[in-house]
Amino acid sequence: MHTRRPKGRTNTHACHFTVHISLGALLLLLSGTASSQFQNFLKARGDKLMDGNEEVRFVSYNIPNLHYIEDNHQFSEVSPWRIADEFEIRDALTTIRQMGGNVTRMYVPSVRKATDDSSIIRHVPGPGEFNEEAFRAYDRILQVANQTGVRVIIPLVDNWWWWGGPKEYAGFRGKSKEEFWTDSLLIADFKKTVAFIVNRVNTYTGVPFKQDRAIFGWETGNELVCPYSWTREIAAYIKSLDTNHIVIEGTNRGEISDEALNDTNIDVLSTHTYAPATESILRITAAREKARNRKPYFVGEFGFIPAADMRRIIDTVIAKGISGIMVWSLRSHNRDGGFYYHENAYRWPGFESGKAWDEKAVTRLFREKAYQINGKTPEIVLPPATPKLLPIESPYKISWQGSAGASSYLIERKSDDDPLWQVIASKASDADVGYRPLYSDSTARPGKRYTYQIRARNDAGYSELSDPAGPVTAGDRTLIDEMENDSQWYSKSGDLVFLSPRDAAKAKEDRSRVQGKTGDFILYRLPGGVTSLRVDLFAAKKNADTAMAFLTGSTAGSLSPFPVTRQVFEPLKNEYGAYTCVRYSARPAPPEGEFVKIVLAADCQVARIEISYK
Repeated sequence: MHTRRPKGRTNTHACHFTVHISLGALLLLLSGTASSQFQNFLKARGDKLMDGNEEVRFVSYNIPNLHYIEDNHQFSEVSPWRIADEFEIRDALTTIRQMGGNVTRMYVPSVRKATDDSSIIRHVPGPGEFNEEAFRAYDRILQVANQTGVRVIIPLVDNWWWWGGPKEYAGFRGKSKEEFWTDSLLIADFKKTVAFIVNRVNTYTGVPFKQDRAIFGWETGNELVCPYSWTREIAAYIKSLDTNHIVIEGTNRGEISDEALNDTNIDVLSTHTYAPATESILRITAAREKARNRKPYFVGEFGFIPAADMRRIIDTVIAKGISGIMVWSLRSHNRDGGFYYHENAYRWPGFESGKAWDEKAVTRLFREKAYQINGKTPEIVLPPATPKLLPIESPYKISWQGSAGASSYLIERKSDDDPLWQVIASKASDADVGYRPLYSDSTARPGKRYTYQIRARNDAGYSELSDPAGPVTAGDRTLIDEMENDSQWYSKSGDLVFLSPRDAAKAKEDRSRVQGKTGDFILYRLPGGVTSLRVDLFAAKKNADTAMAFLTGSTAGSLSPFPVTRQVFEPLKNEYGAYTCVRYSARPAPPEGEFVKIVLAADCQVARIEISYK
């Protein structure tokens, strides 16, 4: 049911007070150094991690996109890379805190590849060269980490090719990847990166990284497969620069090595495991026993198993006195609306659209265990923060920056000639589609001007109202089909198949697409004459889409072709074998008939259709 209420907003409580603050304190507040929740650096004491006299244990998430987005999958963008902004960083760390987490682990600084497009920003574009814009995201992370009370593990180089690592450092000097671990020049080049990060002074807070208590510790790298001589040298070098923070061995092994256990410059040990639960528990228990009474140990990565198996593993970690465990992985809200998506990554507080990977069960489990590992009762969930409506160009395409922990949103609308606000959506979601507008106001009347506002909600209640957006004038009515089902089709032919999320990595993480054979079709019937058409699709083979056809007419039996414009957005080559993005657009004049027929082609996946009509 739609409700109506007067324009404006109400506050249940109001208070007025005066604050007297010294100039020095004001400068500290403005610099961000006065807002830290941390009083101590973490230290290893025996096999425990200590924050002063309190032991630190954790159940939390890896956030690989915390500083550097690899999943900017807007349909017309060819590059998926961009620097995380303050909204995204704050959303991610606030999410960890809401789930009871006190630690997270980010990914590595990226390194320029020989095949990189010139538009891609990398943290390390060359030996001893560093991109200031990219590293300011590190600054922002530490500023927000201090404010939210979440410590951050910072690994320094990747073993794999995803973001660049040993192969790229070696390539700068015309050498092979294997030489990275032993060549004195390449080791010196990498030490320049280590020194740059460890000695960096935060541009927002003025605090040197090596003096920032929000840093959990430095990890030599991510899943490194290397001779221990390299680890020994790099760990000693980190310690020569920074005696405040712990150093973690970043290995790809599932067990603890004697070298790391005996290395006085390695303070904390970790393993990664993606084996079935029973096997993982045996490995984790063995690592714990080897490190017992000698060094702290935690599970740096695990996942891709059902929630029930995760519970068994986490319960083992808690019962055995292991310092912590982190699942792979969490994704934040996107500054352009909705979330970032990456191969079954988790979103808080869990959504029906994540049912295939147990999202609701996993996020509830991790919140429960994040408190249990520290012997605490879960904190009361508070209503979410106020969301922010993004600029609205059309009532049929509305998006907003979401609120951490919000399960849905209430959207209100007011026209110029109506003084009352009307609820047009009581449970709108920002987790159903990615990289596209989140909500379509299908009841907007063409020619009328509307203003919108929004609240976030969760089990605890509603946020404050957002600032209004608009007014915006509604144009022709628009049908938007995200290909989740056939509810908007008039008819169809052939054996059309709705694709599951499992193949989404090749299709820019699009979770709802449909495909068929050449000649299969989808037919729409609109209430008025069609004025424009836009079809977004993924072509699995080059030019496979050229067999597509687009027709319109006044009856289903008398259709003629649309004159269409074809645009191709060829994604940069990636590890997933990305499909070609193709967009067909048409704007007939005068309006055509009320029927639109989309004739499919083999090896094409239709992702979204927009049809405007009178």
